[in-house]
This record gives sequence, C-alpha cells and structure tokens, in this order.
Amino acid sequence: MKMSAADWRRRLGSPWWRGAAAVLAGALPMLSFPAPSLWWFAYVALVPWILLVRSAPTARRAAYDGWLGGLGFMLAVHHWLLPSLHVFTVVIAALLGALWAPWGWLTRRFLAGVPSAGQVVAALFVLPSAWLMVELVRSWEGLGGPWGLLGSSQWDVEPALRLASVGGVWLLSFLLVAVNVAVAVLVAVRQSRVPAIAGLVATAAATSAAWAWSPRPDVDGRVRIAVVQPGVIDGVGGAEKRFAREETLTRQLAGQDVDLVVWGESSVGFDLADRPDLANRLAALSRQVDADILVNVDARRSDRPGIYKSSVLVGPEGPTGDRYDKMRLVPFGEYVPARSLLGWATSVGKAAGEDRMRGTGQVVMNVGDGLRIGPMVCFESAFPDMSRHLARDGADLLLAQSATSSFQQSWAPEQHASLAALRAAETGRPMVHATLTGVSAVYGPSGERVGSWLGTDASASQVYDVPLAHGVPPYARFGEWPVYAALLILAALGATEGARSLRVRRAGPSPRVPPARTAHESPARPGR
Repeated sequence: MKMSAADWRRRLGSPWWRGAAAVLAGALPMLSFPAPSLWWFAYVALVPWILLVRSAPTARRAAYDGWLGGLGFMLAVHHWLLPSLHVFTVVIAALLGALWAPWGWLTRRFLAGVPSAGQVVAALFVLPSAWLMVELVRSWEGLGGPWGLLGSSQWDVEPALRLASVGGVWLLSFLLVAVNVAVAVLVAVRQSRVPAIAGLVATAAATSAAWAWSPRPDVDGRVRIAVVQPGVIDGVGGAEKRFAREETLTRQLAGQDVDLVVWGESSVGFDLADRPDLANRLAALSRQVDADILVNVDARRSDRPGIYKSSVLVGPEGPTGDRYDKMRLVPFGEYVPARSLLGWATSVGKAAGEDRMRGTGQVVMNVGDGLRIGPMVCFESAFPDMSRHLARDGADLLLAQSATSSFQQSWAPEQHASLAALRAAETGRPMVHATLTGVSAVYGPSGERVGSWLGTDASASQVYDVPLAHGVPPYARFGEWPVYAALLILAALGATEGARSLRVRRAGPSPRVPPARTAHESPARPGR
C-alpha cells in the first residue's frame, strides 16, 4: 500500500516511528564503505537524516533524532562486532551515538522551516564542523578509534585521494557533509536553492584546485615487498601450524629478489627469546630468501611482565633488535576499559580476558639498502596521526600487520584494508597492509592500488613491486588543519550566539502596550 506525504507526516508524529526512522537514516552511510563500497552514495547518504532532523517539532526532538541517528550509524559501521560483543555492541553504539545530539540540534537551528540565505551559508560551514568534532572525539582510542570516518568511504576515488593529501580524511569528511547539506536544501527548500548551489560549486572548485595545484609524489625508487598470508588455521596447536604454514609460503619466495618479507599480526604466538628454535628457523628463512622478515609476536614476554603485540625484525643472524610494541589497543578486543566497572563484558562476548600491555613509542626500522620502514599493528592503521608521524620521522614505507580472522564473513576485512589507501595518500608514502587471513593489500604513494588484493579465501605469498616517493604532502606537513578550522568555526558560532543573547538580555523585556479602546467599549466592562 502506497503511503501519501500526509501519511508519512502522521507516522513521523509518533515518537516510536520517528525514532525508528532516525536509526535507519543514520545507518544509510554504511553502504558507502567496503564491502558494498558505493562511494558515490556518501554524497547523499546523510540527506534523509538531515531532512528528518530539520522537521523536528522541537529542539529537544532534533537532538534525540541526532542521537538515534548516531546510534544507527555506529551500529551499522560496527555491525561485525555483534558476534563477539553481542548486546554490548548496542550499548556502545547508544553511548557514542549521543555525540550526534548537538549536531542534530544545530541542524534544526539552521535549516528548520524556510531558512534564510545566511542560515544556509552558515549551515554549510557549521554542520560539517560539528560533524568533524564528533569524528574527532570518537577517534580517541578509548572510544573505539577512528573506524568509519565518513571521509574514509572515498578510499578508491582518485580526486578524493588528492584532497586527502591536502587535508587528510578530515577534509574529505568536512566536504562530504557540506555536499549533503547543500543537497538537502535543494530537495526541501526551494527558496534557498541559490546558496545551496553556490555551496556545491565551491566544493567542486576546491576539489579542482586540489587536483591542479597540490604537489604529486615523485617516484624515485622501487622495492619488492612480499606478503605472506597463511589463511584460517583452526584446531589444537594452531600457533605451531600457522608458523609452519608461513614457513612453507616464505620458502616459495626464494630466488624472487625480494627486499622484505612481511607476516601478519600474531603470526608468531611465542616469545622468540623463549623459543630459540623458532628464532633459528626464521633466521634460516631469511638467509634462504635473502631478505629480512618482519613478523608479529603475540605472546607473554620473558624480559618484562604482560602480553605484548610486537613487530619484530628478523635477519640472517636472527632478531636484529628492531622491535615495535603496539601502542594503541583495541577496546574490549585487547583490553577492557575500566575493567572493574565493565569487566562483565567478558561474560556476554569475546572481550579480552587479560589486558595486553602497551608500547611507549613509534619506531622506524632500518631494513638495509637504505630502506626505512614504519610498522603499525592492526587498527593503528586507522589513526592518521600515527602514519603521519612515521613519515615525518623518515619512514620510506608504511606497514600494518593485521588479523581480522574473527570477522572473516563480514565487511570488516575489506574496510580495514581500504584504510591503507588513505594513509598512503595522506603521507605520500606507500603502505603495505599484511594480514593473517585477508584482506591483504598494497598501495602506492598516491593511494593507488599496487597489484591485487589477497582475499579472505587466500593462503598464499605474493610479491609486490612497490614505488617509493619522498615528497611531503600538505597534510603530512601541516597535520589536522581541517580540525582546527572546524574548531574556529564553532568558536565563532559560540561567540556570535553569546553576543546575540547578551544583546537580548540588555534590551530587557518589551514594554507592555495597553490594549486599544474602541468607541463601543463599555466603561464598566472594557473591551466590550
């Protein structure tokens, strides 16, 4: 049965129907990310949410619509966590969704009814800035990290990667929200179409300017990097079986003139100081393929208390001493925040039974022949600042060792692999994303794909001819300047609103005007 516009308005008058619509509208942008990867949808994905919020009858209801839409967004981009965290996934999504409540309030503040041209122009700056603040806050490691930033949906779009080299993923998010605001105004407010069209033209002009004038990385060398992906290995003795499979795949690289072999996260399940037999086998492999091997040790250390995840470089003589201990841990997956309060999460899902220990600083390793690599582990590749710091510290090649084996049948592996394209474009450095079970991928210094992905069904080793570049893109040089610009815009809004409120208070209440008297009024009963 087809519903009319009046029927829709009546349904949205119900708090329950309206809440369900907000959750659904907030979830829509997920289709822009891998695996669906409908990148073009990101330019209109927020429009239903914006239209719903602007129609809210009150400011409080608009904030609720922002919150519920945020819940839907967070649940959609993290849906693959449901098998591991169960109901706790919904709890986390509800808590983080509250970050969008101010965004909802601002959306109604500027776009409700028939907004003036000035309000539309302000909305084109204020609403993207408010969205950026939400992304900034939730990017803190303790709140889950920067997974699902709106701008990261553009990982495979060449003009967008050019913009990322200028302002990082933050600039992409800002411009995407601005485009969505302009499209929403075009759809809903005929009287305000001129400033909306001007906003779209300005966005297109900014993209064209970045395309024409931003510096391009100059390729000045090449290296051959081998990725070893053993695939899913289950059952008793999984760590030993995985090592043996990785050993077999690495032997196949002999004679292929590789410069570095990269294994995935948790590729070695034993501390090499405690297992000299494994260290000797790795050294023998290094001699056989004539290249260093970067492994990832996930084990309790013999030289200090606790379990660490560490990138360890092994050469022909054994471990070289170059080691990076993972700094940013996955909440609930590798540690439980405020365990005394939230430890119950381990009873309803697969939260970490024991907290992993943190490293204290990033490391740039010397591989040989002048090649310097900057390793990261797992979801550290989602943090733009980590790759930027490695590039500024002299890394020629960025590496992320990952394992998404718990989420093989979800969209998580593809989405994780796509993040490396943005980190490469932002820094002007090629990046290798090596996993245990897929998806493994390599990208050049402009974020372009190098070779083919190793999918989640692959158990193989593959060699990539990776271009090197050493220019410094604007984002690598200046950092998160779009975030600072957004903060200035919101500060200016706060100052303007404060000044306006102060003027109203100083003016005081309007003087009461006595009612007019007419010739027919009765002296005994005024107004009759």
